[in-house]
Amino acid sequence: MSSARERILQATEELLADKDALAISTRAICDRAKVGMPEIYRQFGDKQGLLTAVADIGFERFLAAKRQNPLTDDPVADLRTAWDSHVAFALRNPYLYRLMFTPTGDAKPQAIKEAQAILLTAVERCRDAGRLRMAPELAGQSILSANVGVCMMALSFPDLFSDSDISPAVRDAVIGRATGDEREDARIGTATVLAQALVGTLTGAAPVSAAALDLLTGAPRPPAGTSEA
Repeated sequence: MSSARERILQATEELLADKDALAISTRAICDRAKVGMPEIYRQFGDKQGLLTAVADIGFERFLAAKRQNPLTDDPVADLRTAWDSHVAFALRNPYLYRLMFTPTGDAKPQAIKEAQAILLTAVERCRDAGRLRMAPELAGQSILSANVGVCMMALSFPDLFSDSDISPAVRDAVIGRATGDEREDARIGTATVLAQALVGTLTGAAPVSAAALDLLTGAPRPPAGTSEA
């Protein structure tokens, strides 16, 4: 037979299936769990303590799904898959997701740290493959922040953010920025290489050749033995 604590947690989860946490009364939870009101305070301290415990359960399920994401030979593609699975979880569990990622009060779900750690590992795979152009910690924080932001806007303002193209667009922009996979103005890359070459020449570290400069600037040199007009 389940304990009073288990019944209270289960009742709260069931009520969260179609109602926001702030709209669920402790009386409704107790009635569903078939316990007296004091039991919530004995088990969790107060309603906020109960909601934090439920959020932790939500994170356990969320992280279990994350661990099951397949790994391929393309770590950047795997990042995109992880993003999509995150969005899918949010859309399946809208009220639980809000509770997990917008906690109130001082108690915060500690499992967010494990979510960050899993994402950091995924980002470090991109770094190890030579496909990361910022610090892994910053890349992970940027991706998670954008991922949560997309989900919260879709859940809070479905009429404005229900377009199925929004999430992939933000996903590709953020992950592309972190990994260098986004489309860039080719002139920026050329200018960067030219600047590096000139610095090398000025410092004596790596003098730039005339051929390299011609290639970068796109100005062909005249054939040997001829003079420029």
